[in-house]
Amino acid sequence: MTSTRADDTADEVKPWMAEARAHQRAMPLPRLLGNGMDYPDAVELHSLAEQGVPWADAAEQLGDRNRDRAKRALTDGHTHTAHQWYLFASACYRAGQVPLADTDTQKRRMYRKLIDTFGAAGRLATPRWEHVQIPFEGSALAGWLLVPPNVIEPPPVVIVTGGFDGWREEYAKGAEQLLVRGLACLLVDGPGQGETRIFGKLHMGVNPAAAFSFVVDYLLADPRVSDQIGMWGNSMGGYLAAATAAADPRIGACCVNGGTVRPVELPERYPRFVTKLQALYGIDDPDEAMRAMDDATIGPTELERLRCPLLVLHGTPDQVFLVENARALYDAAASVDKTWREWPDGDHCIYNHTAEKHAIIGDWFTVKLRQHTPTHR
Repeated sequence: MTSTRADDTADEVKPWMAEARAHQRAMPLPRLLGNGMDYPDAVELHSLAEQGVPWADAAEQLGDRNRDRAKRALTDGHTHTAHQWYLFASACYRAGQVPLADTDTQKRRMYRKLIDTFGAAGRLATPRWEHVQIPFEGSALAGWLLVPPNVIEPPPVVIVTGGFDGWREEYAKGAEQLLVRGLACLLVDGPGQGETRIFGKLHMGVNPAAAFSFVVDYLLADPRVSDQIGMWGNSMGGYLAAATAAADPRIGACCVNGGTVRPVELPERYPRFVTKLQALYGIDDPDEAMRAMDDATIGPTELERLRCPLLVLHGTPDQVFLVENARALYDAAASVDKTWREWPDGDHCIYNHTAEKHAIIGDWFTVKLRQHTPTHR
């Protein structure tokens, strides 16, 4: 006799459970919390999804609730409280829009809300966070420039970017750890990512490193920051950071968190992820999108040019990008000053050790960017 598990029976009675669990796997609690969501919101989002509330609807409701809390706090003069509620609201909108197509009106509405609430939080910070638009190929790379308070001289600055989806705001918690160490931070959506893609309609091209060199140009022209520039890439953004550091010697330190030498490894193992490539490149044909991503590889020639200080972090059981492909990047990089950190239980991008991860990265950039003499202004 074949046994039937209780949860399998429940799935038959509640057909939405399969979809809910898929979203929970993609956005587990460690990731939601590590990327800025309030714990009760994360738990309630998972619970509402299990009850049959569509993921995006549930997250938007939670975001609206936090936005209203922020407005009430601001009316009462509690600016710090309002700042926190706006960030929690932005995190809810950010997590909720994930499964929606770019053409979906709800996604665009939620994405505008996540930008607006993040910006509202930034206006309550000191100094205020600036929303920047960096001209590139007839459009713009959209970002947030965060500068630490009470600095006497322009501080070093770290460019921070994400992966296939690339929502720069989810790295705000990491940015805070740079700010408290006296470093500035530019959270940026590259081509094919976040605001740059959804509202700027700019997709990934054949040479994404060229786009981030424009970002370097922009920072070198900004007197608020120094010409000591680092880059921190997460997930596929780790590939982007390494590729940029290999191509642009003005990058003074490079951190690869949860990255790889060959991002196409993910959709090769899990074909359903090809939809992320299609969105990234703006290509309707899945086979063409796979071919475009297959060209996005850091080979031995490029890694021989990666000579700046390098920090690579990875989780041993990571199934998004395998640890051996991150190790291949680290081993072949020509950097003399390089550090490898591996967590035996680490999930993708080490979300389950967020505080430790951010401390390591913040301390590392503080040392590496402050020990070199500026040369590129």
